[in-house]
Amino acid sequence: MPRVAVAMSGGVDSAVAAALLVAQGHQVVGFTMNLWPTWVPQTDGGHGCCGIGAIDDARSVAGALGIPHYVLNLRSEFEREVIGYFAAEYARGRTPNPCIACNRAIKFSLLLRRVLGLEMDALATGHYARIGRGADGRFQLLRAVDRHKDQSYVLSCLTQEQLSHLIFPVGAYTKPQIRAIARQAGLPVADKPDSQEICFVPTGDYTDVVSRLAPQAVRPGPIYDLDGRRLGEHRGLAHFTIGQRRGLGLAGTAPWFVVEIDAGRNALVVGDRASVRCPELVAGQVNWIAVASLDRERAVTARIRHAAADIPAVVGPLEDGRVLVRFPPPDGPHGLEAPRAAAPGQAIAFYDDEIVLGGAVIDEVKSASKGEKHGEWHAEHH
Repeated sequence: MPRVAVAMSGGVDSAVAAALLVAQGHQVVGFTMNLWPTWVPQTDGGHGCCGIGAIDDARSVAGALGIPHYVLNLRSEFEREVIGYFAAEYARGRTPNPCIACNRAIKFSLLLRRVLGLEMDALATGHYARIGRGADGRFQLLRAVDRHKDQSYVLSCLTQEQLSHLIFPVGAYTKPQIRAIARQAGLPVADKPDSQEICFVPTGDYTDVVSRLAPQAVRPGPIYDLDGRRLGEHRGLAHFTIGQRRGLGLAGTAPWFVVEIDAGRNALVVGDRASVRCPELVAGQVNWIAVASLDRERAVTARIRHAAADIPAVVGPLEDGRVLVRFPPPDGPHGLEAPRAAAPGQAIAFYDDEIVLGGAVIDEVKSASKGEKHGEWHAEHH
């Protein structure tokens, strides 16, 4: 039987992933990554995702399953590739996604290489997603059975080579089923709560991390409206993201929303609710999964945030390797509506029903308020 490494975070999902593989007769070895920076305080004994206490939880699960368990110290790599990236993106006026950065640089790059170098045949994780094969033989990334827990969005950076070595055992189950399996197997983390916050921001205030690594991102600066009038002063760009309403401290009865974060001027630009609609955007770092490439426009559904709903869109290639994504206009047909608050730095994933076609990183957002002339939305694509 194949030798399978399981990335054990100390949570119930990766614990059940290991249990399912053991039940199937695989030779399973647990690996837990020690990622926690020494300068980040820990809450709840560090039992949340990536905390020191989570290592003990993973070790307890491995003991209950009777499998070997090892800890890999990847602190410096995590701080450089994930936390450093996180702070640097805020300093650029962008909104980063640290989970995708971790998946791209740590879990499915560094960790995968390490376990394959140890003569393991595959790496399994507790992600809610599935892997299939297309008629052309390409590996496919598929949505999880449990749509409420589906994590395919944060996995849209995966490559064919990586997918050929990966297993997602829990993707075929719902979360209640996973809890039930854990209890039946007597796993000590069966009722452990899910992690909610960014793993290296246990306090919930990510600007503590940003101010340490990129203090320029928390300098006060001006707030302008779309006509260039100065309305007030912000307390640091890192406190804001596109579409944000709270915390601006502006007077007036009408609500203001962040439309643009201008790192060059250390300024926020604000507008009304309609101004954060996004008729189209440009995305780079494009990664196609279900198709080898894109040579013409294609109708898709797109997701611009993990918890956001899918939105019909048309995606087409640009000469510089990036893609142009067009959404239905605000007053478009069939009740379709362009998304709100698409933010540079965030990921966008493209779907064809259950299949993840690929993903990219948002570079430019063309707000409905800026007066750009956008391409025509063609309803016949749908």
